[in-house]
Amino acid sequence: MGHLNSIDLPEPGARDSSAAPPAKAKSRWWLWIVILAVVAIAIWYYRGHSTSEAGATAAPGATGKGKGGAGMTVPVVVATAQKGDLPVYLIGLGSVTAFNTVTVRSRVDGQIVKVNFTEGQFVHAGDALIEIDPRPYQVMLEQAEGQLAKDQAQLHDVQVDFERYTLLYNEGVVPKQQVDTQQAQVGQFQGAIKADQATIDNAKLQLVYAHITAPISGRVGLRLVDMGNIVHASDTAGLLVITQLQPISVIFTLPQDQLQQVLVKLRGGGQLPVEAYDRDDITKIADGKLATIDNTIDPTTGTYKLKSIFSNDNNVLFPNQFVNVHMLVDTKRGLVIVPAAAIQRGPQGTYVYVVSGGDTVNIRVITVAQTTGNNIGISSGLNGGDVVVIDGQDKLQDGSKVATSTSPTGGAGRGAAAQPAAQTGNPSGAPTGKKSSNPANNPSGGKAR
Repeated sequence: MGHLNSIDLPEPGARDSSAAPPAKAKSRWWLWIVILAVVAIAIWYYRGHSTSEAGATAAPGATGKGKGGAGMTVPVVVATAQKGDLPVYLIGLGSVTAFNTVTVRSRVDGQIVKVNFTEGQFVHAGDALIEIDPRPYQVMLEQAEGQLAKDQAQLHDVQVDFERYTLLYNEGVVPKQQVDTQQAQVGQFQGAIKADQATIDNAKLQLVYAHITAPISGRVGLRLVDMGNIVHASDTAGLLVITQLQPISVIFTLPQDQLQQVLVKLRGGGQLPVEAYDRDDITKIADGKLATIDNTIDPTTGTYKLKSIFSNDNNVLFPNQFVNVHMLVDTKRGLVIVPAAAIQRGPQGTYVYVVSGGDTVNIRVITVAQTTGNNIGISSGLNGGDVVVIDGQDKLQDGSKVATSTSPTGGAGRGAAAQPAAQTGNPSGAPTGKKSSNPANNPSGGKAR
C-alpha cells in the first residue's frame, strides 16, 4: 500500500493544459492568412501611389517641352512691324433720319380721278401726283367771272351818271348832295369788283389744289388712298408720304467726356469726316461729314447728340436704319504698327515676341499708344522692320527656337488709315475686345475701345 502511494499520478488538470497549445495553433491559422493579405494589399497600394506621383512629377517636364523647351522648334506665324500713322475715331451708335419728310394731304374736297405715281417711285419737286375732280371748282370760277362782268357793267353806268351830275352841279342845276351820292355808288361797285376778282382768284386756287404735286424731291411711300376715293381737306391721314433721301442725315450719340475734343475741332473751322458702318460694325456703308452738335447733354445717359450729313447718292442709307458711326477726330503719327494679334500681356506688362537671328524669339516690352481696328500703334519698345509673332505664342518662351511663316493677309499696318473698326486712343496699352452694337448693351450711346 505504501508503495502504491509513492507513485506520482498525473493530475487531470495538468494533462489538459499540455494538450491545449496544439489545439490553439490549429485554430488560429486563418489569422496569418488575413495578415498576409493585408500586407500584400498595402504593398500593391504603395507601388501604385508611387507610380502616379512619378507620372505627376514628369508632367511639368512634358509641359516645358511644349512651351518651346531646349532643342524644340515651334512653328509660328509672323508679321513685319511698319512705321506709319493711325487715325483716332470716336465711335457712337446712330440712327438714319430723313432730311425732310412730308405727308401729302388734300387741300380741297372731292373725288380722286387720277393717280400719277407708283409706290416707291422717286419724284422731283413739282411732279404731278394726284388729281382731284376739278369740275366743281371750274363751275365756281365761271360763276365768279359772271358776277365780275355784271358788277363791271354797273360800275360803268354809275360812273357815267357821276360825270353827268358833276357837270350839272358845276352849272348849278343839281345840288351837291346828289353828286356825292352818285360818287358813293361808284365806290360801292368798285369794291364789288374787287370782291369778284378775289372770288375768281380763290376759284383758280382751288383748281390748282385739285392737282396735287410733289412739294419736295424724294421717295414716295405706300399710297394711302386709291383712285375713286372721296377725300376732304380735313382728313388727317393724308394721301401719301414723301421722304427725302438725298441728302440724308444720321443722328448719333457720344459720351460727354468726348465733347471738348469735338468742340476744339469745330472751333478750328475744320470739317470732321464721319463714316457709317452696318449693324455688325464691319462693313462701311457711306461717308459723310459732321453738321452740328446738340445744345444740351442728356442727364440720364450722360451723352450728347450729333448730326451728320451724307450725300447718299447710291441710296444705301434708309430712314430709321441703325448704324455705327465712326468720326475721325485726330491722327497719331510716327507710330510702329503691328497686328493686334501680336500683343501679349503678362506680369511684365504688355509685350510682343520678336524674332531675332532668324529662328529665336525674345520678349520685348512695349507701350501701346493707339488701337485702330486690327492694328496697334506702339510708341516705344519696338522699331519699324522688326518681325513679331502673331500666331503660336502659347507655345513660346523667351529664347525659344521657331520656324516662321508669313501671314497670308500681309504685314502690319496695311490700310491703317482706313480701317473699318476704329477706336479711341488707349494710353494704358490695354485695348479691349469689340463691344456689342446693340443699343441695349451700351446705354451711354458711345463706344471707346
